[in-house]
Amino acid sequence: MMTHAEIVKKVEWKDLKNLSAREMLIENNLTIPWVLLSWLLAYNGYYILALPFSAFFFLTGLRQVHNGFHNSLGTNKFLTWFTLYSNSILMIVSIHAVKFNHIRHHKYCLTEDDYEGKSARMSWYGAILYGPVHMFLIHKITLQLGDKKYVGNLVAELISISVFLFLVFYFDVHFLIYHIIVMIFGEFLMAFFAVWTVHHDTHESPELARTQRSKWKNKITFSMFYHLEHHLFPGVPTIKLPELAKRIDQALPDIQKKQTF
Repeated sequence: MMTHAEIVKKVEWKDLKNLSAREMLIENNLTIPWVLLSWLLAYNGYYILALPFSAFFFLTGLRQVHNGFHNSLGTNKFLTWFTLYSNSILMIVSIHAVKFNHIRHHKYCLTEDDYEGKSARMSWYGAILYGPVHMFLIHKITLQLGDKKYVGNLVAELISISVFLFLVFYFDVHFLIYHIIVMIFGEFLMAFFAVWTVHHDTHESPELARTQRSKWKNKITFSMFYHLEHHLFPGVPTIKLPELAKRIDQALPDIQKKQTF
């Protein structure tokens, strides 16, 4: 079996790192319509109708910050930082804590030092039950192992989240209370959706994560399950992963491609 370095040499990918103005606008604004639609429906009391839009906001928020982790949004350092900070408040989690553990995940993939990847060894229901522990652990590990910059960002984000929560509940803003509850529920499912689905039963070759080749499934999940492609080429923005998948299939037709779902 080829090594990661050998695979990288066989696939043309560096041109995919560059975003056009249109692609940059999409990646940096993808969350906006979903959060506005979910808030509009929740504000008018249509909470059930708001749920799928809230789910799409959560998913596109993950896509946006994930690109930010790998400096793939096409923006400068401050705007990338602001994307992570603002999504921390909206998604009710320190995104810099998620980033710290995600970068370690790429470095120590599925080893004992990969705290993000721990649920990959569990059963599917074990990963769901582990969700709240996962969210606590990534904050704890960042505080213990992160440098001053990571810890400073984590503290700033947690303070900002606390202020947001206080204001929303103090003024009894119902549609934002709904939003907060849904986001916390989404965070508790991260160990399952963001880790287990893409990494279970891949420990023999951790760099060969699972992937998704169904076009309609990739459309409704905003290309977030091209995980094999992401682990092999983490610098490629999500919007370019369908093209990267085609190139991998052409250059390496026999490479292992376990499906996510």
